[in-house]
Amino acid sequence: MSSVLNPLRWFAPLALLSFAAVLALPVLALAAAWLQLDAASIDVLHQMLETVLPEYTGTSLLLCAAVALGVGVVGMATASAVTLFDFAGRRVMEWVLLLPLAMPAYVVAYAYTDFLQFSGPLQTGLREAMGWQGRVFPEVRNVWGAVWVFTFSLYPYVYLLARTALSERASQLMEAARLLGAPMSRRVREVALPLARPAVAAGIALALMETLADFGVVSYFGVQTFTAGIYKAWLVMDNRLAAAQLATVLLATVGVLLWLEHRAQRRMRFSSLRGTRAGSAEAQPVALQRGWAALALLACALPVLFGFVLPVLFMLRPLLESWGELPWADFVRWAGNSLWLAGLTAGLATLAAFGLAFAQRTQPNRLTRTVVQLAGLGYAVPGAVIVVGLLLPVGWLQVVAPDSSVGYWITATALGLVWAYMVRFSSVALQSVQSGYARIPTSLDDSARMLGTTGPGLLARVHWPLLRRSTAAALLLVFVDVMKELPATLVLRPFNSDTLAVVTYQLARDERLGEAALPALTLVLVGLLPVVLLSRTLRSK
Repeated sequence: MSSVLNPLRWFAPLALLSFAAVLALPVLALAAAWLQLDAASIDVLHQMLETVLPEYTGTSLLLCAAVALGVGVVGMATASAVTLFDFAGRRVMEWVLLLPLAMPAYVVAYAYTDFLQFSGPLQTGLREAMGWQGRVFPEVRNVWGAVWVFTFSLYPYVYLLARTALSERASQLMEAARLLGAPMSRRVREVALPLARPAVAAGIALALMETLADFGVVSYFGVQTFTAGIYKAWLVMDNRLAAAQLATVLLATVGVLLWLEHRAQRRMRFSSLRGTRAGSAEAQPVALQRGWAALALLACALPVLFGFVLPVLFMLRPLLESWGELPWADFVRWAGNSLWLAGLTAGLATLAAFGLAFAQRTQPNRLTRTVVQLAGLGYAVPGAVIVVGLLLPVGWLQVVAPDSSVGYWITATALGLVWAYMVRFSSVALQSVQSGYARIPTSLDDSARMLGTTGPGLLARVHWPLLRRSTAAALLLVFVDVMKELPATLVLRPFNSDTLAVVTYQLARDERLGEAALPALTLVLVGLLPVVLLSRTLRSK
């Protein structure tokens, strides 16, 4: 009997260690790349310092600073408007402000470029109507165009966190300040804004991680950031070491942002006053009249207009113009590739999240905590870093063992792509399942054990019925994230296995916006699913 139980006893720790190795491989490979430094490698790094690194650093810092300011102002202004004030249309704006989450940033970039470029309908129409010559508007494809796109695509990160912080705490304290004689401007400045500051900082950090991880927008606009430099070093210059060094710098930057986000989240964990809100008729949003109400409605409507409505309308125009020439057969193949990759990854990631969350619940030891922390860090790792981290060991193995078939399985099949997706998105599923576990009291586990239900029986008979909604949310979130993922898919996809995200990028790069509009708008429709789920969740609170 002991010979049977002993393997079972060690199965769970070995499975956790294997999963930790899978998640940690990209980072470990990048760290190992620094051990290969020799005279030639140092010369490459010196050349990079003299040529591309200053530009990558300066452009990335400028982009991050401008995006941080943009998403901070827009997110905080909209969250304050719908939380602290009451005006006509406020209830609608509470969930409409989430719509830009459904828009991949690169789709927004393609839409604005097509409409505003020199040969676009706006400038062409103005030249014909006014008799003007030359360019009417400045070039869109630059760092400031990228700032515009990222600001109105990513401000919901700040909006969501700031809205949650303000709705839980601000109304009562602002009412107390009013009773003490403070005017509205002072109440907002000295009560609401300090309360929301940690939430705004956390939201800005999340938005900047998405900005640094982006490839579609910066590549299409020709903005020289670290992500674009990684792909250029790997695919154009064929210099793996340079790509690894750039990826390491990007990973370190994202690590700092992640630390800042966690620190801001910890500062948000102070007492909530929500329980007194329902019983206090005074602690309600301040009703705005006429001009102020119109201004608040406009402040909420403009971000939605710039981040969702206009990009959709801009993409509908070329779609309708080229409707009869659309490659429907190819579209079905692209959609099929996207669906099966997203479905497979969502299932595997949710299954892994279930195992980790259950292990953390029942065996909260150091190994489990370490693996859970590794899985939680995955979403912060940019796709470009994951690609370099996965392909570096493949290159080393091909040098050591030329006859090995590992390179084939990683680069010529879907294995490498699903691996990258798992590293990137397992944390999304884990967070959803963990949020479900947080609502299940541990007393239920104790009662089940007293009745003789342990191990898999505890999971199947007690936890699973209570985690169905969290599981569905995990599947949906990972599914949509995989559908929209571009950087890793662009490099690791097998031959003739293009996805909707890849063909959208390729067709837009070739200025075939009419054909790119169909897969782009399909991604937008898919992205609306988690937005609807999120809006329903917020309404139920």
